[in-house]
Amino acid sequence: MPTMAKSIVVVSGGLGVPSTSRMLGDRLGQAARGALAERAIDADVAVVELRDYAADIANNMVTGYASPRLAEMITQVTSADAVVVVGPVFTASISGLVKSFLDVLDPKALEGMPVLLAATGGSARHSLVLDYAMRPVLAYLRAAVVPTGVFASTEDWGGDTGGGALADRVERAGRELALAVEGAAPAGRGTGAMESLPFEQLLANIRPSS
Repeated sequence: MPTMAKSIVVVSGGLGVPSTSRMLGDRLGQAARGALAERAIDADVAVVELRDYAADIANNMVTGYASPRLAEMITQVTSADAVVVVGPVFTASISGLVKSFLDVLDPKALEGMPVLLAATGGSARHSLVLDYAMRPVLAYLRAAVVPTGVFASTEDWGGDTGGGALADRVERAGRELALAVEGAAPAGRGTGAMESLPFEQLLANIRPSS
């Protein structure tokens, strides 16, 4: 019996057309898709360009309500099997557009979700944004962030297709995301077995050690 294809959504915070964030997101999505294919798992990759929803996100921040088109996009992201979050570095931190999008999500929307983090910037010195700006936000949202984050600086895009070092990082991160998708529970994301029990039952299950 054929299984339903896994879904990977790339959330790009790039502002230009084209943008290096989108380019990096495309490569990461395809790397994960390829790694899943090696495990006989089909996957569809979709891309969300946050710049197309900038006004909707800003209105949601002010009013507390998502427009229908923004709500539809949020559902697409939060119902995926995995998400790639990628955006440019502004003023030594995650871009405001990416952060604002994460801010309007329900705090439990990405709980347990396999997530790959990536960023782009002019200098490799900005790569610390991955661990000191982006990863804490996703940890707060309790997403299952894969170990390898990918940062691409201007020099990484030199030459033919970005250089071997970037290609190696993309492949490794894509493989980690594929493994996370393969091992993720198909349903009930965000609610552990113990969390679903009443408090009284949790206490009843505690037994003193002998």
